[in-house]
This record gives sequence, C-alpha cells and structure tokens, in this order.
Amino acid sequence: MGKGGGCVPSKKKVPSGVAADDATTASRDAPIPVDHHNSNPIPDSSPNDDVSASAEGPRPIPAAVKLRIFIVFYSMYGHVEELARRIKKGVDGVEGVEGVLYRVPETLTGEVLEAMMAPPKDAEIPEISAAEMVAADGVLFGFPTRYGCMAAQMKAFFDSTGRLWKEQSLAGKPAGFFVSTGTQGGGQETTAWTAITQLAHHGMLFVPIGYTFGAGMFKMDSIRGGSPYGAGVFAGDGSRRPSETELGLAEHQGKYMAAVVKKLAQA
Repeated sequence: MGKGGGCVPSKKKVPSGVAADDATTASRDAPIPVDHHNSNPIPDSSPNDDVSASAEGPRPIPAAVKLRIFIVFYSMYGHVEELARRIKKGVDGVEGVEGVLYRVPETLTGEVLEAMMAPPKDAEIPEISAAEMVAADGVLFGFPTRYGCMAAQMKAFFDSTGRLWKEQSLAGKPAGFFVSTGTQGGGQETTAWTAITQLAHHGMLFVPIGYTFGAGMFKMDSIRGGSPYGAGVFAGDGSRRPSETELGLAEHQGKYMAAVVKKLAQA
C-alpha cells in the first residue's frame, strides 16, 4: 500500500450521463480496482424485491440469522480484555445480534512478554486474520495506548489490511473503539481520536457513544475511564482493575453498537 496509499486520486470521474460501457471501462482504469461484489456492504434492491415493503417500515431480520459484531482487541495485561468481555455481554443482550471475541496477533516474543510480566493469553479467544474481517456486520476495536496512540500490535493488524483497503471490502461497516490508559491524562480520548484515520481510509462508519450512558458520564466522585469516543479503563501501574462504572460503560457500548448495526441492517 505504501505511504499515502489511501490518498491516491481517481484518474477518471464518470459523469452521470456516460454510457454503461464507458463507465465500466473507467472503473477498470481506476487506481483502486472496485470489486462490485464485495465493496458495497449494503446491497441494492433487486428487481424481485417488494418495493412497497420499505414504505411499511424496517425489513425484519430472519430469526435464524444473527448479525455479528466482531470485538477485535489487543490486551497485554488484561484490562482491555475485561472491557471486551463486558462489551460482548452488552452486544449479546440485543435480540438478533451476537458479539464474537477476537484478539490480534502478538508481535512481541515470549521472552519479552515474560520479562514484562504479561499474563498468558486466553487460548479460547482466537486470533483474527485480516481476511476474516469481511464477515463482520460491525466491529469494535479495543487497545491500550502507547503515547496517546494505539499499541503497535493493533497498528500492525491494521497495516495487514491492505488488500481489504484496496478492494474497499470494509466500506460502510460500523466501527468503534474502546481503550486502556495508564493515567487520567494518558490518552483516553486521543488514543481513539488518532485511530479514526484507520476507519476513514477503509470507508468505515465511526460510531461514538457520545453521552448516551447518561449520568454515569458526568459523575465526578470517582476515577473513571471512558469518553464520548468509547469505553475506557485506567490501568495505573497495571494492578488497578476496571471499576464497575467502567465495565458498565463497556456493556452500554456493546448494546449501543448492536442497536446501530441492527438498525442499519433493517434499513
């Protein structure tokens, strides 16, 4: 993909009056080939669709089919993983939607992790590959901060999604973030804010939680991670565990994202 790969301008813009054959040729000549089978996650109506159904309200989702929100995270000391599990609980609480936990590949060696006193990974949570991302109806990415930005392990995963970017296979998929920082000024907002560029280049839809958690977002009587961008936890020196308020915010984010994904699917 290279530097600035997401900023390559189109060589040809097809005017609205161009014939179909010319439009097809222009698409082939574009710097980023468009795969019309994969690039648009929201299918167009087919000639056999009952047009009147849309006027009556949202299309129901078949009971046997569940929308899937991938909860893709990196956690070194377990704080982000605790949020991820609580987010899954929130997602699973919405009818017709299920959360699926995945971790991104580790980039550090076992010796380094041991020296850093990082606990072993839960073998029951599988690692995800970039190609598997296309199966998600929505994604929540979780990661600790490194100097106000996402950890290198998560960035390495995003760097592996070049083919998905080229084909715009993730375009239109809702996505959000949850984070962990060591201190109150350590990047609860900037870590999510600087990660939005990854979604923008993929054409994904950023879904922040705003202040939908209600009064829990305004309390000042205790230390609490999280922001309008998404759930968060303060890890301190690593010994502090997520508070019930932080876990409650994570569960809320799961429910909120599930509701958004479900609404989009019914549109």
